[in-house]
This record gives sequence, structure tokens and C-alpha cells, in this order.
Amino acid sequence: MKKIEAIIREDAFDKVKEGLKAIGIVPLTVYPVKGRGVQGGVPPYDLLPKMKIEIVVKDEDVEEVINVIIKNARRGIPGDGKIFVSNVEDAIRVRTGERGDIALY
Repeated sequence: MKKIEAIIREDAFDKVKEGLKAIGIVPLTVYPVKGRGVQGGVPPYDLLPKMKIEIVVKDEDVEEVINVIIKNARRGIPGDGKIFVSNVEDAIRVRTGERGDIALY
């Protein structure tokens, strides 16, 4: 399992969410954040509003999820966002006690 964290522009969120839904990835955690990258044109200490999406997926779904996020969030200009992928050791569905991939979707 992998955890995908994507930080994207606020106005790209609905497109990304719909793109993920279209491939069957509905469970996600989202929250507004502020941050900045190294793009020019922004004073060095100003923080820009973004959305952070967290999704834990099966290993075989990682590339498809990344491609959907890129396709729907990319404008081709600085500030489009970042995607981070990390390993997840286990997932447990609290209601049933199911563990592993079965607990994800």
C-alpha cells in the first residue's frame, strides 16, 4: 500500500476529485493548507492557499492515481503542486477489523 499526498491549487480540486471518482478512487482526505514552492513572482514569505489530498491506495493503483492528479491539476505553470508517495505498512477498518488492501476501498 502507498499513501499519496498531493498539494494542488484550490481551483483544481473539483476536477481532480471527479477524475479520481471516475477511476473508482472515492475515499480520500482533503483539507485546505497554505504553502509555497520556489516559484518566482511571490514574495519569499507569502503563503498561497492550496488543497492537500491524502489517499491510501493499493500498490497497483499508484500510477493511475498519480496520472489522474497530474492530468487534472496541471496547467503547466509554477505553482501547479507536488505529489508525494510513501509506503504504508498496514490499514485497518475500525468497523470490521479488516486489515490490508481490503480495508482501503
